[in-house]
Amino acid sequence: MKNKIAYGLSAAMMVAVLACSAQGKGSFVQQAPNYELNTSLPKADIKTFKKNKSGAYVLFDGSSLNGWRGYNKDHVPTKWSIEDGSLKFSKKPEGVEKAEGGDIIFAHDFQNFEFEFEWKISHAGNSGVFFLAKEVKGQPIYISSPEYQLLDNDNHPDAKQGVDGNRKSGSLYDMIPAKPQNGKPAGEWNKAKIVVNNGKVTHYQNGAKVVEYTLWTPEWTALLQSSKFSQAKWPLAFELLNHVGGKTKSGVVGFQDHGDDVWIKNVTMKVL
Repeated sequence: MKNKIAYGLSAAMMVAVLACSAQGKGSFVQQAPNYELNTSLPKADIKTFKKNKSGAYVLFDGSSLNGWRGYNKDHVPTKWSIEDGSLKFSKKPEGVEKAEGGDIIFAHDFQNFEFEFEWKISHAGNSGVFFLAKEVKGQPIYISSPEYQLLDNDNHPDAKQGVDGNRKSGSLYDMIPAKPQNGKPAGEWNKAKIVVNNGKVTHYQNGAKVVEYTLWTPEWTALLQSSKFSQAKWPLAFELLNHVGGKTKSGVVGFQDHGDDVWIKNVTMKVL
């Protein structure tokens, strides 16, 4: 049986409603439409994966895509492949006609963890990392997940957009800038770590702590309201992100297809 969860008004009744809140008296705010979680797709059995010396599960060992599939898909899209021991997204993969794109996820829900990986980006490239994400039918992965930004800071226009550099690498995309900004140039490997522990989230980039925030707090809600995911701008994203992880406070991790070549390796997950 499909797990259907609805918030707010039904799609047929989705209209602008009067809000007597921080939006101001007399202003109108759209309520979040209905949505449906995709629970029919296969999940990975994390207990079948090996652990490294630090006790972290090896999610990608450079030779197999076991446990990985496309977001809202039952297979790995053909623009994702293994190249020289790295998980690679290719804008135009060689020898593949009508290549299929889309974000890729490791199909297991994690709650509290240390997620580590290395990445490098192509010239003027853009990508991202998602966590605590839900698979929402007909919606992109970033509608329900915070995003750790991957970017060529020197050449991609996003580096100059947003506020105070909050779209540069290592940042909580469009909300908190990574400081210090120590991302390496395109073509060079960066080390990243995302720690989630009872709602406290920390981003690390190349060994330095660069971002810290706490989910499910008034401060988190305020961050959303000042971003592109605000209640007024994107009601469904606001609803999902304000309750990121849903009732279980858990979700999948994944990497973004933003149309640019990106390489990822040494992907591990330590469950806390």
